[in-house]
Amino acid sequence: MKTQQAIDCFGSRGELASRLGIDITATYHWGETVPELRQYQIQVLTCGKLIASVPVRPPAKQAA
Repeated sequence: MKTQQAIDCFGSRGELASRLGIDITATYHWGETVPELRQYQIQVLTCGKLIASVPVRPPAKQAA
């Protein structure tokens, strides 16, 4: 999920930060992409309007 996409959905960076319960300055550290755990929070807050887009990781290899 792109940061700008989340900002647009909430109307402003300040409202996004407020709904997540974080300081607005934290959102500036995200860069272009919303951090994985925040993506899931946003997905819940938007009732699925925005969907977390994190890469699927292969399962960890079992030690022999």
